[in-house]
Amino acid sequence: MLQRILMEHFQLHMEERFPFESYETGKIENQLYMLVPVGAMGEEDLSELIGLSSHVSKQGDRNCCQFLQKETGEWMIEVDNVKYCVLTSHLDTRKLTKIGRKLAKFHYRGRTVTFQTERINRIGMWKHLWEQRLDQMEQVWNEMLYKQPDHEFERKFLEAFPYYMGLAENAIQYLVDTEFDDDPKPVDSGTICHVRFTDKSWGQGVNMKNPFDWVFDHCSRDLAEWTRNRYFTNIKLYEPEVSRFFSEYQTVMPLSSFSWRLIYARLLFPLHFFDHVESYYITNSEQERHILQERFIKSLDQTKEHEEFLASFYQLVEVPVRQMNIPRLDWL
Repeated sequence: MLQRILMEHFQLHMEERFPFESYETGKIENQLYMLVPVGAMGEEDLSELIGLSSHVSKQGDRNCCQFLQKETGEWMIEVDNVKYCVLTSHLDTRKLTKIGRKLAKFHYRGRTVTFQTERINRIGMWKHLWEQRLDQMEQVWNEMLYKQPDHEFERKFLEAFPYYMGLAENAIQYLVDTEFDDDPKPVDSGTICHVRFTDKSWGQGVNMKNPFDWVFDHCSRDLAEWTRNRYFTNIKLYEPEVSRFFSEYQTVMPLSSFSWRLIYARLLFPLHFFDHVESYYITNSEQERHILQERFIKSLDQTKEHEEFLASFYQLVEVPVRQMNIPRLDWL
């Protein structure tokens, strides 16, 4: 379909297909073209992403995808009642190194955005979103209390939820205290972030930044989510990677006490628990449910290690907690 769209709407002849993640992607000379389903995204949301991608590109980022615009001015193309955008990026297959430093530069460029983002803005919304998610899961848990659990997953969920509810409430309180007690610095200005930043966010085998992965938020979002992902990817060997990542990041932009406290609040919030439970009940595949159940039970068995990770985080990344007057949790 990409080949037909490029020819019909942009008069471009695709030279060859180029396998890239789950997207239909092709190559013309040294340029990649990618077909992205827009889904239910509205034009206002899309307009903000187009503005951000244009800004990042003008700031000198060659790996940021740009949106192709039709001669008639539209950015979206509809085929068989499905809306798409075509993104293009310079082909770069170099190995991605010093990701902490590169992320800091990306955030630096994102802080210089001159227009207001509303639709994809998440600044100051964490508390509301976390409370909403917690309330929804507590409601499910309350309904299940009066039923005999049918599966091992449900039994484990019923037993574990009170602990994770307490952890989530701790995260929310830590966040509230931070916003009340501490003063943001220039590094705490809003910037372009990712919904969930990981080692794979900028492509595997090809360096490409996809604006459909973006939100406008505090830099701590990306720092915390990358750390969370590295921890759960390998809970035995995460420490050197995490330490190096923060060291690299701060060669470009040192973090404030406000930033560190937001990172910690986000790490405290047990996102992995919510993800496991929600994914289990959303999927219709028995095979997928079996896999999710195994992951869920494994994560519950690693609760002690997770608490040790949270207790040692500030020390691992060499945060001067006394000098910065950063509170620690006594119970960890």
